[in-house]
Amino acid sequence: MLHVRSIWNGAISFGLVSIPIKLVNATENHSISFRQIHTEDGGRIRYRKVCELEDREVSQSEIGKGYEDADGTIIPITDEDLSHLPLPTAKTIEIVAFVPADRIDPLQMDAAYYLQAGGAPAAKPYTLLREALKRSNKVAITKYALRGRERLGMLRVVGDAIAMHGLLWPDEVRAPEGVAPDTDVTVRDKELDLADALMDTLGEVDLEDLHDEYREAVEEVVAAKAAGETPREAPGAAPSGKVLDLMAALENSVRAAKESRGEPTGREEAEVRQLPDRKTARTAPKQTGGKKSTSTARKTAASAKKATATKTGEPAKKSASASKSSTASTSKSTASKKTTATSKSTTKKTAAKKTTARKRSA
Repeated sequence: MLHVRSIWNGAISFGLVSIPIKLVNATENHSISFRQIHTEDGGRIRYRKVCELEDREVSQSEIGKGYEDADGTIIPITDEDLSHLPLPTAKTIEIVAFVPADRIDPLQMDAAYYLQAGGAPAAKPYTLLREALKRSNKVAITKYALRGRERLGMLRVVGDAIAMHGLLWPDEVRAPEGVAPDTDVTVRDKELDLADALMDTLGEVDLEDLHDEYREAVEEVVAAKAAGETPREAPGAAPSGKVLDLMAALENSVRAAKESRGEPTGREEAEVRQLPDRKTARTAPKQTGGKKSTSTARKTAASAKKATATKTGEPAKKSASASKSSTASTSKSTASKKTTATSKSTTKKTAAKKTTARKRSA
C-alpha cells in the first residue's frame, strides 16, 4: 500500500480527536482502453485544447476553471477561491454519526478508498477508532470535500485498515417508479419451490474465483492480431426463445445446474434401478395364516389337476365321467340306506304303539 500515491491529505475529526490520514484509492480499473485512429493509415486521432478567442492551442498551465452562468457568461474560479470555502470539511473527514451497517442502502455506494495513518502520531488514535468500530458493529457516517464538492461517506473496518466508501446523497438516488411490472402476477408455491431449489443448487461462490472473461478475450484478440494470426471465433450463442412454460424452464434450469456440478439429476437413479423378477415373486407367496395357506394349497391342487387334464386329453375326460358316475352311485346308495333306516324306524314305532294299546286293554 505504501507505493500507492495519495490523492488527498487531511485528518479524521473524531469528536475532539484529530487523526492525520492520507486518502488512497482502494480499487483499480483493469479494463482495456483503445485509442482512436484514422482507419485509412492508422494515424492517431488526438484532441487539442484550443482557445476559441485566439484560435490557438494552449498548454495545461494556461488552463483554469470557470463557471458558465445562465446567460452564457463565464465566471473564473481559482483554486484559492475554493480553498477559502466556509466548510469544516475542506481538509477534514468529519464523523457525524454511527449507525448499523444495514441502514446504508447499497444504491448509495460510490467509490472506495483506504485511509492510511499519516505518520507515527496517528497510529494510536487510528487504532482506537478502528477497534471502536469493530466492537460496536457499526459504521461511521462522514462528510468530506473532494474534487470541488462536499460528499457523504461511510467508514468501516477492512482487515486492519479503515476504509471509506463514498456515498451518494439521498436525493441523488432515483426512486424505482415505473420499473416493476404493472400487471397482476400470481406466483404459485410450486414455482417458488423450484426457484428455491435452483438457488440451493447454484449455491454460493468464492468471489476470488470470478474473473473478467471479456477482458481476457479482448487480450487474446490483441495478441493474435499482433502475431499476424486470425483470432479464433467465439462459439455461437444458443438461441433464446420465449419462455412459454415457467415450470418447465425452472425444472430444466435445476437439472442443468446439477449436471454442471456433477450431482445426480434423478435420471441416473432411474437408469440403475432394477425391477424384481416376476417369476421369483410368484413362486414365493406370503405366508399370512393357516386358512389362506390352505386355500392357496387347494388352488394349487386344482391347478395341478387342470394341468394334468390338459396334458392327458380325452382319457382325462373319461376319468372325469367315471368319477361323476361313481359319485352318483355313491349318493344313490347313501339315499337307499337312509330310506331303509327310516322305514325300519317307522315299523318299530308302530309295533311299540300296538303293544302299549294291548296292555292298557288288559
